[in-house]
Amino acid sequence: MQVALIQADLVWEDITANLAMLEEQIAALPEPADVIVLPEMFSTGFSMNASVLAEAMNITTTRWLKMMAAQTQALVIGSFQVKEDGNFFNRLLCVRPEGTYEIYDKRHLFRFGAEHETFTAGNEQLVVNWKGWRICPLICYDLRFPVWSRQDSKNPYDLLLYVANWPAARAYAWDTLLRARAIENLSYVLGVNRVGRDGNGIEYSGGSLAVDFLGEVITDLGEAEGAKVVRLSKVPLEKYRKSFPALLDADDFLITTQLPSAP
Repeated sequence: MQVALIQADLVWEDITANLAMLEEQIAALPEPADVIVLPEMFSTGFSMNASVLAEAMNITTTRWLKMMAAQTQALVIGSFQVKEDGNFFNRLLCVRPEGTYEIYDKRHLFRFGAEHETFTAGNEQLVVNWKGWRICPLICYDLRFPVWSRQDSKNPYDLLLYVANWPAARAYAWDTLLRARAIENLSYVLGVNRVGRDGNGIEYSGGSLAVDFLGEVITDLGEAEGAKVVRLSKVPLEKYRKSFPALLDADDFLITTQLPSAP
């Protein structure tokens, strides 16, 4: 499977500019992709100005995602700000070429950026089936919580991916945790981050990665804006899982639907 990682310098709170910029980056991909992955809040940057920026479903950004999926014949994945039933969500869409989509609402809201004061947390995981692959998409801060990311024997995945606005100040944690999630879940892992500085003065150093099931880096986009298409193969993944079936000894656990309230 060919997966495109889009590492962009997002324009602060400018939906029109970001969609135009990302459309150009997608059009310039050096080869076709089966999956295209965009950063977290790709149309606005990590802004808490949801009362102004959040959209209803099936308006500007949803329609743009559908257009990109149709044009590329790829599964297009990214999160943006959504307003629904009086609540705001940091919502990820997985959009198929025919226009259908599946959603995941960010579970772990970034308390240190006051995200939990603006957005409503999701409580359902998502595994998408696409071209023979099972893909589990998550969002940024979710990376720090291994239980939520854990491979589930009832709904397993082959590829775990994170879309993010992960600050440069914690780049080491980003790199380390992506590798850890791959090793512990015997899965390919992708992390797609942004670069540049946002409207709050926070720096982002990119470091978008593709990691194999051994924790080895397949590709690293470094600190520059750009895109890369990486090829993933299920054959070595399935072979390794059969030779080292560590997940058969994993602990059972139950995830409650409610997150702890703030102290």
